[in-house]
Amino acid sequence: MFENKKIAIITDWIKDIWWAEKVLFDIMDLFPEADIYTSVFWQEWNPMFEWRKIYTSFLQKILFLNKRPKMALMFRPRAFESFDLWSYDIVISSSSAESKWVITKPETIHFCYCHTPTRYFWSHYFEYFERLEFGILNFVAKIAMKFFIHNLRIWDFVATARVDFFIANSVNTAWRIAKYYRRESKLIYPWIDLNSFPFSDIKKDYYFYVWRTIPYKKFDLLVDAFNKNWKKIILSTATDNVLYRKLIKISKPNIIWKFWLTNQQVRQHMSEAKAFIFPPEEDLWLVPIEAMATWTPVIAYKKWWSLETVRENHKYLPSTWVFFEEQTVESLNGAIEKFETLEFDYHKIREYSYNFDISIFNKEILNFIKEKENIKK
Repeated sequence: MFENKKIAIITDWIKDIWWAEKVLFDIMDLFPEADIYTSVFWQEWNPMFEWRKIYTSFLQKILFLNKRPKMALMFRPRAFESFDLWSYDIVISSSSAESKWVITKPETIHFCYCHTPTRYFWSHYFEYFERLEFGILNFVAKIAMKFFIHNLRIWDFVATARVDFFIANSVNTAWRIAKYYRRESKLIYPWIDLNSFPFSDIKKDYYFYVWRTIPYKKFDLLVDAFNKNWKKIILSTATDNVLYRKLIKISKPNIIWKFWLTNQQVRQHMSEAKAFIFPPEEDLWLVPIEAMATWTPVIAYKKWWSLETVRENHKYLPSTWVFFEEQTVESLNGAIEKFETLEFDYHKIREYSYNFDISIFNKEILNFIKEKENIKK
């Protein structure tokens, strides 16, 4: 479809494997000849990058910052502006930070798959400011943020003019793109590969949650709730930080922590859980959809992505999700008690996840890029 087109894929950094990286991998699959540009790269072992041309910025050579790209905030804008992309016909940035800041020649078409307008500049600035994760350097980071944030916001807004077409990963992200960047966007949801998920209607007596132990993911809410209700829950993370160690110390025996599970182990635990619990406010997060692919119902905080994924008047409710209204122990435990009185149709749970199959994502991305490329010719 894109023969004789030279394509570059840009991403903020390639270090850990989370949802933004999974979207990146799928875009890479769609464009196997594309070159990859990023601020820092630490995935040499990953077969996804075999035979790929990987171009890193000057940050890769700066000790300390090259392993902690989030601390290089004042350098990342210049890192992406320093890339020479003059030979490319199409540039695709997968961005929740500064990778959309790259500069191209006038003829190049720049598509940005936007996971969110930069959260620590805009929608969640004050939350990030109060909960910086730089340890003993938090004091210095706060002073720097106060001093530079105004110029960084201007820089971010101006840089969005370099993007020809925005793609939003959710309705909420599209709304933020319109609010903060004053730009329209095309909504294309990310994907899951349904064939890779085991499923079972034989459920064990535990609840399940997995993600990074950072404040807004609300592991603390789950620990407080399950310390009170004494029901069994398995919490999985790969983040060893102050919050993780604090929560382990205060967890009662019914709360079981699993550190650094493989994808296969996570999906097995998910498929055998009586329910997956989804407590944070999220722009988009596909793990609850993954749970549904394993025939597991979801207990979710009633805001943003939860409501966008399954609305209360959807024909499959209450056979898929149970909501709780507030991020409090009482509200969550009330939803759990309600959940335990209901019966669930596991086939309908799995059926709903088909709306997020990888084939839909691939088709929509390719069609959108082809359509806009033809318009610009």
